[in-house]
Amino acid sequence: MRDRQSPHHGPVTRFAPSPTGLLHLGHAYAALVAADAADSSGGIFLLRIDDIDRARSRAEFETAIYEDLSWLGLEWPKPVYRQSDHLDTYQSALAALDGLGVLYPCFCTR
Repeated sequence: MRDRQSPHHGPVTRFAPSPTGLLHLGHAYAALVAADAADSSGGIFLLRIDDIDRARSRAEFETAIYEDLSWLGLEWPKPVYRQSDHLDTYQSALAALDGLGVLYPCFCTR
């Protein structure tokens, strides 16, 4: 997620909703707190779309996220970081950790 070439050194906050439904007041509060924390400390506020639940993610909910956050007056760098665009990066990281022998199985059902 980090841009290793970025000259920005301030705090980075992010809001990472899943486009599996419409945002609610709790989402709005979390986004506003993250944006305010970045703004008040000279940082940057990022929006990440957590769209790896392909069965429930919908384009119309992603569009609604952008519209709702804009309505709240929030701004974020474009393009938006979408998790589904980086699955190869996550697989590479898992392979590296597996190679180090530091992965441990989880038997959780969810």
